[in-house]
Amino acid sequence: MKRLLLGIDIGTSACKVALFTHDGEVVAQGSGDYKVYYPQQGWAEQNPEEWWQAVCSAIRTMLVKNSIDPTDIAGIGIDGQSWSAIPIDIDGDVLCNTPIWMDTRAADICEELKMTVGEEKLFELSGNPLQPSYTLPKILWYKKHRPEVYRKTYKILQSNSFIAFRLTGAITQDVSQGYGLHCFDMRNGCWNHDTCNEIGIDAAMLPEIVPCHQVIGSVTKQAAQLTGLAAGTPVVAGGLDAACGTLGAGVMRAGETQEQGGQAGGMSLCMDTYHSDKRLILGCHVVPNLWLLQGGTVGGGGVVRWFEQEFCAEERNVSSANHTNSFYEMDKAASSIPAGSDGLVFLPYMAGERSPIWDSKAKGVYYGINFSKTRAHFIRASMEGVAFSLKHNLDIAESVGVCTNVLRAMGGAANSRLWTQIKADVTGKKIVVPSSDTATTLGAAILAGVGTGIYQSFDEAVSRTVAIKREHLPNPQNYKSYQRAYKIYLALYEKLKDIMHQ
Repeated sequence: MKRLLLGIDIGTSACKVALFTHDGEVVAQGSGDYKVYYPQQGWAEQNPEEWWQAVCSAIRTMLVKNSIDPTDIAGIGIDGQSWSAIPIDIDGDVLCNTPIWMDTRAADICEELKMTVGEEKLFELSGNPLQPSYTLPKILWYKKHRPEVYRKTYKILQSNSFIAFRLTGAITQDVSQGYGLHCFDMRNGCWNHDTCNEIGIDAAMLPEIVPCHQVIGSVTKQAAQLTGLAAGTPVVAGGLDAACGTLGAGVMRAGETQEQGGQAGGMSLCMDTYHSDKRLILGCHVVPNLWLLQGGTVGGGGVVRWFEQEFCAEERNVSSANHTNSFYEMDKAASSIPAGSDGLVFLPYMAGERSPIWDSKAKGVYYGINFSKTRAHFIRASMEGVAFSLKHNLDIAESVGVCTNVLRAMGGAANSRLWTQIKADVTGKKIVVPSSDTATTLGAAILAGVGTGIYQSFDEAVSRTVAIKREHLPNPQNYKSYQRAYKIYLALYEKLKDIMHQ
C-alpha cells in the first residue's frame, strides 16, 4: 500500500512541503522562499508563479535528499494563505501579481459598495465585514483600475487552488476559501449569483466550489517533470492555511480552538452552528458542516522575526558561538524580564490591523520607554503585544457567546515555551501544543488521506495523527499583571487612532 501523504503549504514568506506516514509521522520536509512586493503604500503583493517555482524546487529537493520514491505518495493536499485574487486567462497564464491578505489598496472600493449594495446586506449573506483585505474588493479593484486585466480574466483563483491548478490542470474553489468573497453564501456554501450581479462581478470568473477533501484531479506529466512527483498521483482541493492548521492541531469539534503563531497571528474557534460578528472573520472549516469564527491579526511570528532582523545582531552572534539560534537567545533574554515588561506595552499593528479593529492605518507602537528599558524588555513586550491581540479577539468572540477554555497552539511561535506561556498567562486559558511546526501541512495531508480513502473519517485521521506534546497552564499572578497591561493596550489604540489616521 502507498504509505505517504504530501502536504503543501503556501505561506506568506515561504512554501513548506512535508511528507507524512498514515500515523502522522514526518518522513521528510522542505521549503522554498519568495518575496512580498510593496510597490506603493498599502500595497502588498506576490507573484503566484514564484510560489509555483518554489513548490517545484522544494518538492524535488525533498524527494532527492531523502531518497523518497514518489510512487509511495498516495495523495496530495494543499493549503494556502487567505484572500488572494489571482487572475488567469483562458490559457492559464497569470495576468498580474496578486494582492495578498495584508493588502489594503481597495479601501475606496469598499466605500463604494457600502453606498451601492449596502454593508448589512453583504454581511447577512457572507457573515464577514466589508474590508479591503478580502478577495472581493480586490477583484473590483482590477475592474476599476486594471480594466485590461479584468477583461482578460477567465477565472480568479486562491493560493491553494492555483497550485492545484498547476499540478492537475483543474480549476476549482474549495469551500473554506469562499469566505473571501461577499457573494459567498456562508450558510449554504455556494455562490449567490444575484449578489454577483448586484456587486458587478462576472460570476463566470468564480470557479466551482468543492469540498476541501475532494479529489479534483491528478498530477499531470508536465507537473511530474517539474516537481519529481509521480504522474497520476491524486490531488485534493485543499483549503485555507488557518483552517488546515486548525485540523492539523486536532480541532474539529464545536468549542475547540486553534491559536495561530505563524507569520500572522490569530485564533479559530470551531462551531457547529452559525455565528457571525462584524469584528471577526467567519469561514467554513475544511471539515464538512462546521464553521470557524476567526480572529486574524497582522502581528504574529512576523513581529519577532522583524525584531530579530533589525535589532538582534548580538543574539545572532551569541547563538553562533553557542550553537543555538537567535530566537532561542531572544527567548532567554526575554525570560529575564517580569510579566508586563516593567510597563513597556506594544501595539503589534505592523501593517495596519485586521480583526477586531479593522484599521488599515493603525500603527505599531512601543509605549512606556525610559532609560531603564533594555533590548530584552522590547523582545518580551513584542511577544506580549501579540498575546494581547489574541486576547482581544477571544474577548470579542466570548462577547457573542462563542467561548473556549483550551487553546491548541500551532505555528513556529508555538516552539517558544516562553511565548506560549505568555499567551496562556495573558488569556487565562490553558494552551496545549501538538506538533506545532507541521500542523498546517499535516492538515493538508489529512485532507488528502480522507479524500483518497486512506482514512475512513476525519475522526480516524485526527486520532491517528495528532498528539499533544506539552501543555501550559496560566499563572494566576501573571494573569493579574497582564490584566492591568491589557487595559493600557486597549486604551492606547483608542487614544492614538485619530493621530494614526492623520
